[in-house]
Amino acid sequence: MSASQPERVVAQPFPEIEPYAHGLLDVGDGNRIYWETSGNHDGKPALVVHGGPGSGGRRGSRKNFDPGIYRTVLFDQRGCGESLPHASDPKVDMSHNTTEHLIADMERLRVHLGIEKWLLYGGSWGSTLILAYAERFPERVSEIVLVGVTMTRPEETEWLYRGVARFLPGPWETFRNALPEAERDGNLVAAYSRLMNNPDPAVRATAARNWCAWEDAVIAHETQGNPGQYSNKSDAALLAFVRICTHYFANDAWLPDGQLLADAHKLAGIPGVLIHGRLDLGSPLQTAWQLAQAWPDAELHVIDESGHTGSPAMMTTILEAIARFGRR
Repeated sequence: MSASQPERVVAQPFPEIEPYAHGLLDVGDGNRIYWETSGNHDGKPALVVHGGPGSGGRRGSRKNFDPGIYRTVLFDQRGCGESLPHASDPKVDMSHNTTEHLIADMERLRVHLGIEKWLLYGGSWGSTLILAYAERFPERVSEIVLVGVTMTRPEETEWLYRGVARFLPGPWETFRNALPEAERDGNLVAAYSRLMNNPDPAVRATAARNWCAWEDAVIAHETQGNPGQYSNKSDAALLAFVRICTHYFANDAWLPDGQLLADAHKLAGIPGVLIHGRLDLGSPLQTAWQLAQAWPDAELHVIDESGHTGSPAMMTTILEAIARFGRR
């Protein structure tokens, strides 16, 4: 008779915690980014990089980190969350809000907080920004945990805003037909970006709602996750989110096509965990798979039940990865 195996203890999020310090960091160009730190001041530093781009203001990721082990840093990227000025204001200049600016902001924040190296954690657009930062400053990164991996290549943007139409023809036609007729056969993302900079507030508000209705349609099948999350924002947050998203995606995030994958060798020696849902319709598994092939120090976990917005199994995998790196 074989010995019984010990029952696996499923990782659970930690209780709610408040930051012990926070502030607004002047990063130049008239921008100040919100930052906060929670947990153990003398613990292992970890930076949470939010998605979107433009989805700042969320603080739930604090619960993913053991407050006795980690010094957890959250920040809002330029123009969103509690960072100033807010991109919902059409007068805010977007020319100083690019990937290059965000990389510099992250490094400035690290120096401001006196951190030598930090673990980077984030998903969706956050994974693109993490890869761009880590390939620029690999000596400042201890480990990486990416969820819903993207690299914001033109092919990925084209898929999300046109290719997925083959699965959702009705919602996609509504998304496309909300644009002026002359714009419907061209670059839809760039067309929405122009609407988000229209001087008429009603035009901007309608475009933001139509954009988020499409994003919600793409995740509507994710019953294990958070369907409907894109539209579930305040008016100001919705406007900033769509204005920033369209600004970045219309410009291919100012990244040469394939650069992040081609430069993945710069991540050598940095342990990584890539966590991706097999049911992720908007960001298919291929991107995470390709990155795992190019980055030998990364391990890929495919979550069969999960889409882009997560699942209980995905959360368990995230918590286990963060806990494991906390013991290093």
